[in-house]
Amino acid sequence: MSAKIAINGYGTIGKRVANAVTLQKDMEIIGVTKTRPTYEAWEALRNGFKLFTPAERVPVLEEAGLEVSGTQEELIEEADLVVDCTPGKFGAQMAELYRSKGTKAIYQGGEKHGTAGVSFNAYTCYEQAIGQDHVRVVSCNTTGLARSLYPLHKEGLVRNVLATMIRRSADPGDSKRGPINAIEPSLKVPSHHGPDVLTVIPDIHINTVAVKVPTTIMHMHANAVYLTRDVTPEEVISLWEPYRRLMLIDGFKGMGSTAQVMEMARDLNRPFSDLYEIAIWRDGVHVDHGVLYFFQAVHQESDVIPENVDCIRAMLQIQNDPQTSIDMTDRTMGIWR
Repeated sequence: MSAKIAINGYGTIGKRVANAVTLQKDMEIIGVTKTRPTYEAWEALRNGFKLFTPAERVPVLEEAGLEVSGTQEELIEEADLVVDCTPGKFGAQMAELYRSKGTKAIYQGGEKHGTAGVSFNAYTCYEQAIGQDHVRVVSCNTTGLARSLYPLHKEGLVRNVLATMIRRSADPGDSKRGPINAIEPSLKVPSHHGPDVLTVIPDIHINTVAVKVPTTIMHMHANAVYLTRDVTPEEVISLWEPYRRLMLIDGFKGMGSTAQVMEMARDLNRPFSDLYEIAIWRDGVHVDHGVLYFFQAVHQESDVIPENVDCIRAMLQIQNDPQTSIDMTDRTMGIWR
């Protein structure tokens, strides 16, 4: 029998998780929620998902002509697990409702680690989520760092990490955020990304700084890894190659910018033109005086989607073996080579 999954918040992440779940044989979407009659509410119905909303919002959506199947509380009660994809900080407010209904919940990276008490990345700490009731999938940037650093850390190569996060200012569909014509530094050091990596790789030493730039396409990380021993770029690349959620790309092949990386992603013919993998420039990997330098690009709208699918399997104990779940997710989502 398929696990019954609800999506609370059918937006940037929610609609992608819903699509990914429908590709799996061991889980199904029983409903999604929206609070306003936006185009995404209409798209949810067009895609065959039942629409739910808080009780006080039912008249608003119905007056707009939307078919509402029930209230948010009714959906939560029916579900085996809720994937909370509400805007940042709202998940923490919803947590008490999930607990009162006895429904397991996944939160996104916009929530603090303490909201769930367990944070998740499929490569680094799948086992910690097995059977848990509340788990947070870490943010897009933390997911990117965890994926690229884990193979190096596993081999005992990492002494210290300094990651510079060059962050997009908003998602493509968000017209309310900036900066428009500025580079905006985060004056808090470390930025929140470094401490967040520690929630999924607790014994790594990492520091992060961040700036926000006027682009909507991707995040970029400029990473410096201080090594415990000498290695060649080729050895580093060979450690990354077995991990499908890392995509090694070549600038000399015409992928010298994030715009070109996402143009390549469009050619993959995936839903929403997404890039689930973290793109690492192979010809940008350098080692000098015991320091590894590399650049990686993170598609902020989609890299956490396969993590949500794996997290569902772990929490519901559908699959207790990490690699088996990762293989299943990757095959169904086209992350396969």
